[in-house]
Amino acid sequence: MSNHPLILEGKPIAAAMRSEVAARVAELTAGGRRPPKLVAVLAGDDPASKTYVASKTKACADAGMASESRRLAADTPRETLLAEIAGLNADPSVDGVLVQLPLPAHLPEREILEAVAPEKDVDGFHPENVGRLWSAKPGGELDGLTPATPTGVIEMLRRYDVEISGRHAVVVGRSNIVGKPMAALLLRESCTVTVCHSRTRDLPAVCRLADLLVVAVGHTAMVGPEHVREGAVVVDVGINRVTDAAAAERLYPGDARRRAGFEKRGYTLAGDIDYHRVAPRCAAITPVPGGVGQLTVAQLLVNTLAAYRRREAGAADAG
Repeated sequence: MSNHPLILEGKPIAAAMRSEVAARVAELTAGGRRPPKLVAVLAGDDPASKTYVASKTKACADAGMASESRRLAADTPRETLLAEIAGLNADPSVDGVLVQLPLPAHLPEREILEAVAPEKDVDGFHPENVGRLWSAKPGGELDGLTPATPTGVIEMLRRYDVEISGRHAVVVGRSNIVGKPMAALLLRESCTVTVCHSRTRDLPAVCRLADLLVVAVGHTAMVGPEHVREGAVVVDVGINRVTDAAAAERLYPGDARRRAGFEKRGYTLAGDIDYHRVAPRCAAITPVPGGVGQLTVAQLLVNTLAAYRRREAGAADAG
């Protein structure tokens, strides 16, 4: 196998998606219609969550969308958060609502996420949207909203002309946010899908069956060359901080740019795949950073625009 696989960079794909959304929003506003609006609800002071919400707000502004963040204290009662969501559900000017995770420990995550109206659930976590995804016909239209990260993965593979239909896809990870919806989306694309998890026996052997390997477990460099067949397409959804200098050097030997970044910040980012050792076996692979992470916010904008259009169409039909 070539030592130079196709690098599936997310940045150009995300830029194209954002540009397409911005063009459609411009058409709407030029015609005298209001722009789509996304509201993010953030409970607590988690620094990473603040950063994510800020990036989503900026992305909306860049695309000509309206956005707002509702920040609540870490000790906000469950009833207060539910009332906040109910108000957003009832607000006709709001098209998309997302609740930033993780929530403070005292707040029931499932109940909170299920409180978001399905038609405004741009994260695609509501049971109604989950059910619509799993009941979608192969190759058919999706009539619900789907989680941004796995949906962005499918969009990236399409835009890089990576063959999906008929391939054996192995998904490592079974989270509700990535693993499970990734499996459902791949089934819709006519893949044969295997889902692996912490109880999977002989994980390397199962992974080696994959034409397309998607890893989303949150463990640094867990997947090595022994997991990957020659010529596979590998998608790394993990984003992990490596704060040990020796570990960073082992993962990226001789990478002066990585070393300089580590010395400046005190960490480097790595995926769930041991990139340096795995890449030579692959036909194509996503980098970390610069791969899948670029697509999540872009797909969120796509979802918000889709929610807007469906709600507007519904209102027109009702009228």
